[in-house]
Amino acid sequence: MNNFNAKEVKIELLKWVREWFKENGNGCKAVIGISGGKDSTVTAALCKEALGKDMVFGVLMPNGVQKDISDSIRVCEFLGIPNVTINIEDAVNAEISNTLNSLKTLGINELSNQTLVNLPPRIRMATLYAVSQTVNGRVINTCNLSEDWVGYSTRYGDSAGDVAPLANLTVDEVRKLGIELGLPHDLVYKTPSDGLCGKTDEDNLGFTYEVLDKYLRTGICEDKEIKEKIDHKHKVNEFKMKLMPSFKYGEVKIDK
Repeated sequence: MNNFNAKEVKIELLKWVREWFKENGNGCKAVIGISGGKDSTVTAALCKEALGKDMVFGVLMPNGVQKDISDSIRVCEFLGIPNVTINIEDAVNAEISNTLNSLKTLGINELSNQTLVNLPPRIRMATLYAVSQTVNGRVINTCNLSEDWVGYSTRYGDSAGDVAPLANLTVDEVRKLGIELGLPHDLVYKTPSDGLCGKTDEDNLGFTYEVLDKYLRTGICEDKEIKEKIDHKHKVNEFKMKLMPSFKYGEVKIDK
């Protein structure tokens, strides 16, 4: 963990982002959902430095009243990037109502908690693509390695996107990159929260990112119980990090 050179990584990432856009979206804007957390903030700053502020488009997507929406606004103002606010509350409520009304015909009278937690990020992703395809953009994924490793993301929600600059960096490394990019310390070190259930990420996970990051980079976790918890979460969520499997015609041999 101590060998991470934020300055070198920043230079490499800036080059990588520029080259990706040149090959996969020359002239396109980087469309980013701005939550006010470290990941979207660092991603936006990275894209601004790589592409220029006019080529980054921020999308703020509160679900009703977002208590920390001021942080999202502050990020956009600090970076000087164009942005729009789209409240997804009506869309979320409409989808809940429509789905539940249909399921009631089968005797199902309530949606699962997991459904209610994952629906908003999936609607946010649909919103990002609606904006992106309208402003000639590419949706930038903001997930990091630590969260992805233990499945702390929503499939086809915040885990989706066209390109993922931070996907191989831990939480600790993302923070160091943010400081190297000149971002305000309080935004980079803001307590991580999904903004959905009222708990912090670490409350939901049952361990700290510091412990997880150390385990990812060194293979060392002194607490056997936490190590087992991390390994279990990774195993059951590993499918999220893989491409969707597809049947390959002609490759399956059937014994006759």
